[in-house]
Amino acid sequence: MARASRRRGDAARRHADTVRCVLFEARPAGLEFHQLARASGLSPSQVRSGLAALKDEAASRGWPPLIWTRTNGYQLGAERAALQAYQRAVVSEKLTEFRRFITGTVAPHAAAHPNDKWVRHIVAQLNSIESTLDLIATV
Repeated sequence: MARASRRRGDAARRHADTVRCVLFEARPAGLEFHQLARASGLSPSQVRSGLAALKDEAASRGWPPLIWTRTNGYQLGAERAALQAYQRAVVSEKLTEFRRFITGTVAPHAAAHPNDKWVRHIVAQLNSIESTLDLIATV
């Protein structure tokens, strides 16, 4: 992911505008990353920076959301079913990431220091987050 400073700079905003225009012209179809780079005339690094900035800008301006799927690539303003599938996929990915963090890092820390107030607190909070993400992913 691009650093916040790269997402908020003038260059990132210009790249985001270019990426948005290219994706808007491609609607309703999407573009794979290499197609997006070729169509926009931007370098891969500039496309990544533009995509990151576009996500932030789209959210703040109420524009259609940007999603990525294996079959269609990057899309602006996808249909409801595609948006839900994308959101479920992202939540499922984050759930897997959280579970690996809990089992690989936090649980061994908790086992080594069972009386540590901080580790008990983080275990409780992360278990709550895991439960919430699991509920969202399975609904």
